[in-house]
Amino acid sequence: MAHGRRKVAIVGAGASGVIAAVRLLTTAEERRIALDVLLVDPAKSTGRGVAYSTRESSHVLNVPVGTLSAVAGDPDHFLCWARIRLGRDVEAGEYLPRRYFGTYLDEVLEETEQRGGTARLRRVRERAVGAERRAGGIALSLSSGAVVEVQAALLAIGVFPPGCDWAPAEVRASSRFVRNPWAPGALASISDTEDVLLVGTGLTMVDMALALDRPQRTLHAVSRHGLLPRRHSSTPVPDFPAPDLSDCADLESLRGAVLQHVRTSARDGLGWRAAIDSFRPVTARVWSGLSEPDQERFLGSPSRLWEIHRHRMAPAVADQVRRIRTEDRLLVRAGQVLTGETDRDGLRVVLSDGRAVRVGAVVNCTGPERDPRAVRDPLLSGLLDSGLARAGPHGLGLDTAEDGRLRTAGPAAVPLWTLGSLRAGNLWETNAFPEIREQADVVADGILSLLDAPKTTRKPRDRYGLPLSTTRQAAEAFNEGVDRILRGQHGALERFADAVAADPGFVVGHATIALLGHEWGAPVDVASRMRSAVDAGVVRTDEREQSFVAAVTARMANPAAGGRALLSHIVDHPRDALAISVAVPTIAFGGITRGKDSWSLVESLGRTYGDDWWYSSQLAFVRQEQERWEEAETLAAGALAEEPASGHAVHARAHVFYETGAHRPGLAWIDQWIRQFGASADGRAHFSWHAALHELMLVDDTAVRRRYARDLAPPSVTGARVLVDSASLLWRCEVTGRPDDEAEVEPLLEAAPAEWLVRPPSPFAAMHAAIAFAAAHDADSLVRLQRHARDHTSSTFAEVVAPLCAGLAAIVEQRWTTAVDMLRFVRPKLSRVGGSDAQREVVEDTLVHALIRAGRQAEAADMLSARLDRRPSPLDELRLSELPVRHAD
Repeated sequence: MAHGRRKVAIVGAGASGVIAAVRLLTTAEERRIALDVLLVDPAKSTGRGVAYSTRESSHVLNVPVGTLSAVAGDPDHFLCWARIRLGRDVEAGEYLPRRYFGTYLDEVLEETEQRGGTARLRRVRERAVGAERRAGGIALSLSSGAVVEVQAALLAIGVFPPGCDWAPAEVRASSRFVRNPWAPGALASISDTEDVLLVGTGLTMVDMALALDRPQRTLHAVSRHGLLPRRHSSTPVPDFPAPDLSDCADLESLRGAVLQHVRTSARDGLGWRAAIDSFRPVTARVWSGLSEPDQERFLGSPSRLWEIHRHRMAPAVADQVRRIRTEDRLLVRAGQVLTGETDRDGLRVVLSDGRAVRVGAVVNCTGPERDPRAVRDPLLSGLLDSGLARAGPHGLGLDTAEDGRLRTAGPAAVPLWTLGSLRAGNLWETNAFPEIREQADVVADGILSLLDAPKTTRKPRDRYGLPLSTTRQAAEAFNEGVDRILRGQHGALERFADAVAADPGFVVGHATIALLGHEWGAPVDVASRMRSAVDAGVVRTDEREQSFVAAVTARMANPAAGGRALLSHIVDHPRDALAISVAVPTIAFGGITRGKDSWSLVESLGRTYGDDWWYSSQLAFVRQEQERWEEAETLAAGALAEEPASGHAVHARAHVFYETGAHRPGLAWIDQWIRQFGASADGRAHFSWHAALHELMLVDDTAVRRRYARDLAPPSVTGARVLVDSASLLWRCEVTGRPDDEAEVEPLLEAAPAEWLVRPPSPFAAMHAAIAFAAAHDADSLVRLQRHARDHTSSTFAEVVAPLCAGLAAIVEQRWTTAVDMLRFVRPKLSRVGGSDAQREVVEDTLVHALIRAGRQAEAADMLSARLDRRPSPLDELRLSELPVRHAD
C-alpha cells in the first residue's frame, strides 16, 4: 500500500458506525497514523440508527444508564453526560429514553473529531450501493454514481427491517399492513379508535404497544409462543460468576448446567437474573462450542426462552405493560396469522386458534430480519453475489473471522469488516451496545494493523533467514516453535499459539497450527485455524508465505494434491525447514514423500544447508534407510555434538543400532539419552518404543512390560503415539509369542485421536489404527475401517490399507489362510504407507504368526531365517528354534 494518508470507509452512521469511527479515530491518533475515516450514510445525524432515533419517551433503554459508555476506560461517561444534559442527579440504575443515548453518541463523535490531529472524519451523506475489490483495497459505489476508493471498509449497517414471510399474501397486500414499524411515519395512518394486531411479542411489540396504547383501543399481540420479555430488577443485580461449562458436550448438557446455575443463584439469594447475566461474557464462546445441529435446535424454542430472560423490559415499561394488560387494552396469546381479508371497516384476521379479530392495522413486530439473503439491499446482495461475503452460519448475518473480518466465498481475503447484528451467526448475541463497543476495539485494531505496515521496516526472520510477516514478539514465539520441531521437542504447538495470540493477523502462524492439527491429530480446530489464516489475508504476506498457506490449504482439502503443492513450494523455497519437516517421514511427521523420493528430496538440499545440524540429522536418517550405516552414524554423531537434544539425530542413530542388531549397546545408549533429554523430547514415547524393541529382541519380557507400564501406557502417552507406539508394541508382543497379559488395549483406543480411528488422515495413521483394532481383537472395527479405505480416493488406502485391514480381521477371526493371503499381498506394498522399516516390520511379524497358526511352519522359518541373515536377534533365533521345521522345501 502506498504511504501517506490511509482511507477507511464506515458504511452506516448509527450507534455501531459511530462507536467504530470513535475507536478508529482515537486509535489512529494514538499510533500517529494519518487516517481519513469516511462515514457513509444518507442520514442527517449520527448515532441514532433504528434503535435511538425514536422520539417516544416511553421507548427507554433496555439497560441502566450506568452500564453504557462509549469511551474506553471511563464506564461512567454516559452517566456523567446525562447528569449534565438533564441537569439533575441521574441514578446509575435509571432507564432513560433512548433518544438521549443517540444524542450522546453524536456528541462523543463530534468531540473526537474536534480533537483533530493525524486522524480526520469526513461525512459522505449518500447510500453505499455496491463494493468491489481493487488492488489497493475496496471501491464503494454510491447512490449518486460516484465511487470512493479506500484501503479498508467496515459495514456498520445495524439491523434489517423485519421479514414478512409469516404474513399471508392478502395481509401483505393490504394498505393496513405495517411492514416496518420503525420506518418514518409508519404508524401515522392508524386511527386512534381502531384496534391493532401486533404480530410478535418481543421487545419490538412492547415498544409498539406503548406507542399505540389508547383508552378506546384494544391491542392484540400474537406470536407462536405468546411469551413476553421478563422484567428487569428495580435494584442492581449482583455479580455472579459464570459456571464452568467445559464438560457440556451438547445442548442438553448445556441446558442442564444453565438450569443448575440458575437454581444455585436463586438458592444463594441472588435471584435468577444474576445467573442469566453471568453468561454475557461467555455467550459467544458457548455458542461457537455447540455443534451445528445443536445450534439449529437452540434456534427453535430454547432460543426464545433464553431471549425473554436475557433481554428484559425496564421496570417502568414492565409496569406499564402489566397495567394495560390488566385493563384488557393489551391481549397476548399464542398463535399464528392464517388469513386476512380487507374490507371498508378494516382487516379481518383469522388466527391459528380459530379466533378472528377485526383491526385497523396489522403491525409487523417480529423483529429484524437476520438473513442477509432475504434483504433487498444492493450492497449486501452485491457482496454475496460476488463472493466478497457469504452468509453466516444458519443464514444469520454474514460469516466473519474472530476479529469481525468478512469471510469470502473464495480463498482470498478482502479488507472488509463488520460488527453488531451482522455477526449473529458466529457470536449469537451481538446486538447490545456493550458487545458492539468491544467489537469496535477489535475491528479498529485489526484495520489499523493491516494498514500500518511500513515497507521500510525490516521484517523479523526465521532460523534460516526467511522473512516473517508479523511482529517481533510473535516471530520469537514462532521461531521457538519451529526450533522445537527441528529438535523434535514437545511444546511447539503451544509456542505457535503464543505467536498468533501476540499477533492475531499472523497468517503463517494460523496455517502452521492447522497443519499440525491435521498431521498430528492434535486437538486443533483445523477448519477454524485455516479460516483465520485466510481471513488474515495476503496484504501483509510475501510470496513465500502465500505459497505456504496455499499448500497447507490444498493439503487440508486433498492430502495427495496438497502434498504435491507442498513439494512444489519446497522447490521454490528450499530454506523453508518447516515445510520440509512435514514432507519428509520422520519421528514428528508421517511425511508426504516415500522411499527414494524422500531420499532425493533430502539429498537435493545439501548445498542449501551444508553441515547444519538439523539437515545432518535428516540426512542421517536417509543414510540408515539406504543401509549406509557408517555414514548415518557419523552424521548423527556430528549433529548430536552440535545439538545434543536433536531428536531427529537420536532417531537416526536408534535405527542404526536396531537395524544392525546392536541391541545391548543400543539399549544402554538410548536409555541414557532419555534420562538426560527425554523430558523435553516430543518423541520420548517413540524412543521408549525403540528401547522396548531392543528389550523385546533380547527376550527380556519383564523389562518390556515394565517399560510399557511406565512409559507407554496412558496417561504417560496421549494422542497419535498411543497407536503408533503403544498399541503397535502390544500387538508385536502378541504375535511374537510374548504377550503382555496385564496390558489393556481399550485405554489406548480411548486416548487415541478419534479421527484416526474413524477417518484416518493418512495411510500411516490408518495402518496403526488397524493394528490397534487387531490388538483389541475388534474385527467389526477392522471391517468398518476396511470399507472406509476401500472407498477412499487415495490408491494407497484402497490398495494397501484395505487388504491389510482384511488380513488383520482374518487374524482376529482365526481365518488363517485368508490372513496369510491378504498379508502376503500387502507386504511388498507397505512402504507406500510411510514410516520406517522398523514400524512396518510389525506386519511382517504378523504374517509369520499367521503362517505358524495356518500350519505353514516352513514358510515362517524361511522368513525368520532371511531376517536373521540381515541382522542378529535373540528373539528371532528363539522363534526359529521353536518351529518343527527350519526351512521350506
